[in-house]
Amino acid sequence: MAMVFINKAVIMQYAHSMTLLTLQQLATALLIQAGRQMGYTKSKAIDLMTAKKLLPVSLFYNANVAFALASLKGVNIPMYIAIKRLTPLAVLVAGFFSGKGKPTTQVTLSVLLTATGCVIAALGDFSFDLSGYSMALTSVFFQTMYLVLVEKSGAEDGLSSVEIMFYNSFLSLPFLVFLIIVTGEFPGSLSLLFSKSNSFSFLVILILSLVMGIILNFTMFLCTIVNSALTTTIVGVLKGVGSTTLGFVVLGGVQVRALNVTGLLINTAGGVWYSYAKYQQKKKKLPKSDVEAYRK
Repeated sequence: MAMVFINKAVIMQYAHSMTLLTLQQLATALLIQAGRQMGYTKSKAIDLMTAKKLLPVSLFYNANVAFALASLKGVNIPMYIAIKRLTPLAVLVAGFFSGKGKPTTQVTLSVLLTATGCVIAALGDFSFDLSGYSMALTSVFFQTMYLVLVEKSGAEDGLSSVEIMFYNSFLSLPFLVFLIIVTGEFPGSLSLLFSKSNSFSFLVILILSLVMGIILNFTMFLCTIVNSALTTTIVGVLKGVGSTTLGFVVLGGVQVRALNVTGLLINTAGGVWYSYAKYQQKKKKLPKSDVEAYRK
């Protein structure tokens, strides 16, 4: 939840979103490599075949984050969160066509309710920014693709979340460095970063952005491997309850409208319904002797 606000605060002072993403990936790769050298992580050394398999994950992940960061320049936080809540619907459709089978009626209806709330909230957003909305929707597509691939990699290849995260960061760096040079961000973005380093408050939020990005990616990959891509996106809907509320009063730029509030409430109700439906599914699969332990 905090990551959205931290990124928004950084972007408001430092508009070079691609350079920020490059720094996040560099920090991730260096931290995991240091952990491996010191024996804190059990991830294996880089394998060429595994790297080839995970290259699409890396490309989709970075495209998702890049478009998400860019969309924050023109979309307020509550509406950004609402748009990103279309991801469960996209993941549901992608899962069906990838051969995962038909989901239960409750799961399908709860995801559709979540998407309906997003559309209603968007209709009430009179600060509509076409470019910002387009980038956010593009981010939804790329997030769907990389989550589905992460779930597949964890299930079929037996990779841990730390290993997937390391490959993702390592493979991202050449692409991102090339991109910031081609788009003209570098070296101007680096010069601005050095000049901004004199500001203690900026350094704090920048470091927070880097550290929290690592923690977020680890937990997100872990959730996707242990549960599913769809569950990861729905968990994002539930955490959005708090961030949406805060978004109306923090960092400004938001006009509260009836459609906004109605849509976001419907959106949240869909997330709660999905969680309940998945809980019921899980409980039915457990042996009777394990049900009490599961409840505890």
